[in-house]
Amino acid sequence: MLSYSLSAELIQQLRDLNNAFAVMHGRLMQYSEETKVALHRYAKISMIGASTRIENAVLTDAEIDWMDTVLTQNEKPDGFPINKEWIEDKLNKDKERSIEEVAGCRAMLTLIYSQAKELMPLSETTIRGLHQALLQYYPKASSYLGRYKKISNSVVETRQSTGQSRVVFETAGAGPITDAAMRDLVIWYHEAAIKSPWSVAIACEFTYRFLAIHPFQDGNGRLGRGLFLLALLQSPEEIISTVTPYLAIDRQIERRKAEYYVVLNRCSEGVYRHDPTHYHIEYFLQFMVKVLRASLDDIDIYKKRFEACQRLSESAHIILACFKDHPEVRLSIQQLVDITHLPRRTIGHGLSTLTKENLIQKYGQKAGVRYQLTF
Repeated sequence: MLSYSLSAELIQQLRDLNNAFAVMHGRLMQYSEETKVALHRYAKISMIGASTRIENAVLTDAEIDWMDTVLTQNEKPDGFPINKEWIEDKLNKDKERSIEEVAGCRAMLTLIYSQAKELMPLSETTIRGLHQALLQYYPKASSYLGRYKKISNSVVETRQSTGQSRVVFETAGAGPITDAAMRDLVIWYHEAAIKSPWSVAIACEFTYRFLAIHPFQDGNGRLGRGLFLLALLQSPEEIISTVTPYLAIDRQIERRKAEYYVVLNRCSEGVYRHDPTHYHIEYFLQFMVKVLRASLDDIDIYKKRFEACQRLSESAHIILACFKDHPEVRLSIQQLVDITHLPRRTIGHGLSTLTKENLIQKYGQKAGVRYQLTF
């Protein structure tokens, strides 16, 4: 059911990847529930941060962690609008667009993580609903939330030096072409998910074809990466669907952002194809296998960070909490003394421990030394 051929080399890469998933699955089954909850949260925050920064948002993971904590404490459905002004005051009003994007991406990913199995079989209505969740806090998107594009949204690059523009990617035409392409894509996904033994290969084709169609006026990149996550969570391979909530997939895509766009372009030479067999999706599959292998390795990094937090002394926890309350600020020792009322010597010892565990970052020298939370 795949629209592209898997070479012997690609099949071996998929087998090796499945083995890596199995090894991580075995480890996760031995972890405490508290550890798994922490690992999932690390992955979720990283996913939100990376996916929005790929589209040029500016919030750090530490800022998103703080924002998520605020919104989680307020369990009301309209928690973001209620807290928006306070969040903007805290993180800087100049970041308003990024804050709106983060809040929307968080809402979309929360739905995907919590309802992946319930969203089977996947429908166009569900995809439209995820688009609404993604852009619900962006006022300018109100006229096209959950609606397929009405005008062309081909990706255009403009050279600032000359003002000349060129089409980097020619997406599917608006109207009947997009409508038919999305209908065919969802039908194909249902059939392929049942018949193909390679869930990752299915997820790659589903995501690539969605991105090539570019069905919505805005938000296609973030939604496409969300759909890749959803496809893995819906995988009939239990090991893959069980491990996926702990993967910060978009963090690794962000690290390879330039390569990511080159690969997407290479698959189709920058032109939407009605016949998916004319794509070279194997290039995207090769890229995503590499991304998933790196994402599996990240789980060990997050586990070490969680364990480091568990080992902290009471005073170090107080200092770390102070940084979490001020994720946007580089704090001095004197500021920490004023906020925590701990002795200067205790602050110094706590900072040394937190820096050693890579929980905070040190900036500057001597009297100009400042510290800031890392994630």
